[in-house]
Amino acid sequence: MALRHLVLFRVYDAVPDADVDDALEQLASLGTLPGVLEWTVRLSDDRRKGRILVENALFESREAFEAFRVHPQHVQVSTVMRELADWWIGDYEEPADT
Repeated sequence: MALRHLVLFRVYDAVPDADVDDALEQLASLGTLPGVLEWTVRLSDDRRKGRILVENALFESREAFEAFRVHPQHVQVSTVMRELADWWIGDYEEPADT
């Protein structure tokens, strides 16, 4: 069963826009990793609570997602993001198409 992975990154106020642009590029690059079926990363249009990066992904399976989490490229991007933002995650199994 496919796994949906949603992340909202709240960028720290002091982070320069150029660093946010770089973070978007790094996050977008993760969409090419094995097991990814869908991958979207965008800067939210709603700025009432600050700059929010939205990551919306779909993985082939929970196993594919677990492999993604430990992939060196994901680990490296996560390290970068720790310096730029706090984040909240929502993961759930997608119902099979009927």
